[in-house]
Amino acid sequence: MAVLARAALLPAGLRLRTRASDRLAHALLALAVLALLVFLGAPLATILMQALEDSSGRFTGLANFIAYAQTPALLQSLWNSVWVSVLVTLITVPLAFGFAYALTRSCMPFKPLLRGITLVPLLAPSLLAAISLIYWFGNQGALKDALRALGIAQIYGAPGIVMAECFAVFPHALMILVTALSLADARLYEAADALGATAWRKFLTITLPGAKYGLISAALVSFTLVITDFGIPKVIGGDFNVLATDVFKLVIGQQNFAKGAVVALLLLLPAVLTFAVDGYVSRRQTAMLTARAVPYRPHPARGRDWAMTAYCAVLALLVLAMLGMAVFASFATFWPYKLEPSLRHYMLGLVDAEVGEGFVNSLKMAAGTAVFGTAMVFGTAYLLEKTQGAQALRGLARLLVMLPMAVPGLVLGLGYIFFFNASGNPLHGLYHTLTLLTLCTIVHFYTTGHLTAVTALKSLDGEFEAVSASLKVPFYTTFWRVTLPICMPALVDIARYFFVNAMTTISAVVFLYSPDTKVASIAILNLDEAGEIGAAAAMAVLIALVSAAATLLFMLLAWWVNRRTQAWRATPA
Repeated sequence: MAVLARAALLPAGLRLRTRASDRLAHALLALAVLALLVFLGAPLATILMQALEDSSGRFTGLANFIAYAQTPALLQSLWNSVWVSVLVTLITVPLAFGFAYALTRSCMPFKPLLRGITLVPLLAPSLLAAISLIYWFGNQGALKDALRALGIAQIYGAPGIVMAECFAVFPHALMILVTALSLADARLYEAADALGATAWRKFLTITLPGAKYGLISAALVSFTLVITDFGIPKVIGGDFNVLATDVFKLVIGQQNFAKGAVVALLLLLPAVLTFAVDGYVSRRQTAMLTARAVPYRPHPARGRDWAMTAYCAVLALLVLAMLGMAVFASFATFWPYKLEPSLRHYMLGLVDAEVGEGFVNSLKMAAGTAVFGTAMVFGTAYLLEKTQGAQALRGLARLLVMLPMAVPGLVLGLGYIFFFNASGNPLHGLYHTLTLLTLCTIVHFYTTGHLTAVTALKSLDGEFEAVSASLKVPFYTTFWRVTLPICMPALVDIARYFFVNAMTTISAVVFLYSPDTKVASIAILNLDEAGEIGAAAAMAVLIALVSAAATLLFMLLAWWVNRRTQAWRATPA
């Protein structure tokens, strides 16, 4: 307060300089808001307008929605999407909760290894699971007879979608639940032990209520990821239609943009609903750790620890089986008749099918997303958290930075078609360019990066900016010399997040590519459609390897950054 009081007594010239600095901050924030309005708000508004017009551009109101409601096939797709998403959520969340409980509440061995294995699917496109299941249980699958023995006629359709989605969604639910279960007050368990409570009663009265928000968040995230996923239903769905594939067929196959917009809005509703429910639950969530809390430390229990180890090992083996089959099939010469290892599928994918160019495009897009996405996310977060004034503009900015979390990639990509493909749009030149694919990917994954940046910025005391203002130092100098070096580890994390997701995304770019801007994940879909499933598996494995290598490089970069910029955190000897 003393610093602020002194700042108020500064000469008039200094106060003018401070206000000039604030005006620059407001101008930069307005520019960020404008960019989000153009690349997020306008495409979504265009989808809404498209859904209310006919093919000739005349306003028809709810006619397209009424026509959709009278189409039995499309309604069946809606029902298929809902019940499959619910089923995957009911399977995945309990499995992930058990795994997270074993990691946080037991003393089982090999925790880092088991956790690392289950997080590997994050590095691969979601359709890798679908390809692997085809090799395991497809018409020429290694275990097709075992599948039929269980009463399942074929893997194509709902069974394959459910199994593949469980594989793809599991690590997302696991990360949320590990975070939720890591926060526990040991005093509650000590009090329960003193009262003679059984292990089951402690679980029901302490553990579950404490992890309630994490469970709800994991369920909402799982549901949203499944209902909006395109890659898995496209590869293994067969004749089992869902909303995501219907949008693709209506827009690309039938050129029915009005009905495609209607289905896109329906696809948007579950995501918006889950976002709203998550916000409501988070506001009602009370802090589980107080200033007097004692961190919980699990105690060894031989029987429980070995049971947890066996449980986690089984799940890790299932993950390895999915990944291993994809790798094995990518090297098999001719499945299932000639299994000798060869590079045939890799040569076919990279050379004959010209996927090599797609890999180059993917690397360019991922690098651009990591660099420019990180810069925009952190710069905007800094302006929101560390500058003052322009409250109305700030309110709009906070809404826009959180909105991408509720917008599926498929919907965003469709909005980009409607908006940037319009001949009267001055930005029409961006259509079918790698720049637009990069911008779409940045917007799609914007919210998570923003939340990471805000978390890092909120850990810094606002006195840095107050002192800088009192010393006639502009905000951008403080940002460059103080804030940026301190927050460098967070920037590396954001860049890694952007890079890996840009390499593996499908839904956000499936509508936007051209023959010259085809990326690797889209090339895999094309190979699968052409019947070259071995080459598709090879390319999916390559994406996973590139993502893994990039992750290791970012980890090395984080280590170097910590040594260069975080020495002040070390405790003096």
